[in-house]
Amino acid sequence: MTTKKDENKALIDVAAWAFNISTSVGIIIVNKALMATYGFSFATTLTGLHFAATTIMTVVLKSLGYIQDSYLPLHERLKFVLFANFSIVGMNVSLMWNSVGFYQIAKLTMIPVSCLLEVVLDNMRYSRDTKLSIMLVLLGVGVCTVTDVSVNLKGFVAAFIAVWSTALQQYYVHSLQKKYSLGSFNLLGHTAPLQCASLLLSGPVVDYFLTGKRVDAFNYTSASVLFIALSCMIAIGTNLSQFICIGRFTAVSFQVLGHMKTVLVLILGFLFFGKEGLNAHVILGMMIAILGMIWYGNASSRPGGKERGPAAPSTNNPEELSVLVQSTDEKV
Repeated sequence: MTTKKDENKALIDVAAWAFNISTSVGIIIVNKALMATYGFSFATTLTGLHFAATTIMTVVLKSLGYIQDSYLPLHERLKFVLFANFSIVGMNVSLMWNSVGFYQIAKLTMIPVSCLLEVVLDNMRYSRDTKLSIMLVLLGVGVCTVTDVSVNLKGFVAAFIAVWSTALQQYYVHSLQKKYSLGSFNLLGHTAPLQCASLLLSGPVVDYFLTGKRVDAFNYTSASVLFIALSCMIAIGTNLSQFICIGRFTAVSFQVLGHMKTVLVLILGFLFFGKEGLNAHVILGMMIAILGMIWYGNASSRPGGKERGPAAPSTNNPEELSVLVQSTDEKV
């Protein structure tokens, strides 16, 4: 029998995923417009601005009493920011040095890498159906997105660094929240200022290396500044919703179910830019991926579908539900 608590949990789960998917798709569309229409190609610096906006948000909310004081050791913050920044720069470099097909394959490998981290570090065990559903999602997204595939050594190294740093960063989002009883706002409050400072300092250098252009020489117009500001506003929701979803579930679930964003981006790209991006094999891939996500959701939620081995300590955090309820209610 379904209890009121189960119904509330399911409602919050759906709200958290909807929040993440809507903000993630929104920021992709805005950033594409910003880069394609206005030529603002400084992705690393833009990410630094995103974390500046996120930092301001956490400072304001803390001053208003919505974020309580919490503790996260400096070495944990530095380790997290190191992985996060390598992920951002690695993805940008991987996209520049690799074909689109190999870039997409590298992104897909984040799921098995995240699974490996959970198995090794958390003693996680997956049922046969859960494993098969993950493979089905990988197959579907691969059919949707992988086209030309060419590999070179420096591109492979960049992709390798990007995949592992991203998987580690997402693993630590979940791990740190559980280990130190941190809510999503708290973790953002601890990490966003460091990411902001490091990316705003290194971003212009990295972007000049990637594009050959200087961010300070860009022709800023009122329209481009408006889009930059809009991107930063949406990024606050994207950063928060990512922390909510990974903290509430796991990095693997975030990766698997998060590929719904890939499907939505393809559909919106077709609606806004015409039929070129949508054909029979892309539609087939979407259907396979969606079926895999539904299967994964059902398989992983069953007893034994995805659980820690007997030797692993419990990570139940009774404070997390109330924090996430507050976060979701305030932002969704």
